[in-house]
Amino acid sequence: MNIENTVLAGDTGGTKTLLALYEAQDGQRKEIKKAHFNSRDYERLEDIIEAFLAGETGRPTAAAFGIPGPVVDGVVRSTNLPWVIEEKTLSQHVQIPHVKLVNDLAATAHALPSLTVDELVTIKNGETPAHPERYVVLAPGTGLGQSFLMRHRGKSIVIASEGGHTDFAPANEVEAELYLYLYRKFGHVSYERTISGSGLPNIFDFLVDIKNAKPSKATLEQMQTQDKAAVISAMALDALDPVCEEALHIFVSILGTKAGNLALNFLSDGGVYLGGGIPYKILPKLSDGAFVRSFLNKGRMQWVLDSIPVHVITNNQAALKGAAQIAFEINHP
Repeated sequence: MNIENTVLAGDTGGTKTLLALYEAQDGQRKEIKKAHFNSRDYERLEDIIEAFLAGETGRPTAAAFGIPGPVVDGVVRSTNLPWVIEEKTLSQHVQIPHVKLVNDLAATAHALPSLTVDELVTIKNGETPAHPERYVVLAPGTGLGQSFLMRHRGKSIVIASEGGHTDFAPANEVEAELYLYLYRKFGHVSYERTISGSGLPNIFDFLVDIKNAKPSKATLEQMQTQDKAAVISAMALDALDPVCEEALHIFVSILGTKAGNLALNFLSDGGVYLGGGIPYKILPKLSDGAFVRSFLNKGRMQWVLDSIPVHVITNNQAALKGAAQIAFEINHP
């Protein structure tokens, strides 16, 4: 296959890397090839790209990659991999003339305007204007990511962020007790300590250690061999353990508070979008009202949030879709 008129998009994580080739066809993007790779099987991103393009004729004209971690002057130190990636070096090694590295949440933000109703579940309705300008992405997964998108004169301006590491602010007495528990344990308490894959177990431990909650025998047995956060979520959603149910309730309430804060910070008339690996898995709990109550709990400013919708992204390849959008914009600035 001759791939000279294509672009390459990538979503690179600590566990897997997803690459895809796209070409423009009748004003639309057409995916022509896609593959998954185990990130830790490779020493460099360049090696994955070479494996993906092996046997092809030519090279893509542009490429963009979403990668966890802050990108500074075209350089990123991958959060969960021993990789340091530089745009210029990567471009030279893989012989692709234009390469762009962006934070993975920034890549997801680029995808927002093109997400379809089939790729979203709305958990709070709103009154989106005909031409919204500002969007927020909040993504609890292994960590807690966030980013912002502004649409201006038909162009997307994405603002990357490390706001998941900002100070956790309790919104009630139980959360204040949780804060003190985590403060004594970690010193600095960020939102990532509460609403992420490690945050949910932190909340569970707080209930056990401070509130003297007694989890079920089945919960404790499963935690010996399975991911702790996954066990808590499953036991809570199936109503098999009141301690897990309370932990997930606190998690969702804090997530709603954080999402409401971001909506106020950015006045996101286009909505708040929940991404990452966790929200879709706990959708029944996100839909029971606790999230929305915390989202709206902003005193005199509740009226601002009344009109802002909140959606859960169901497409786990949104970052790849956003990276493709960036690569096409490089070709057609």
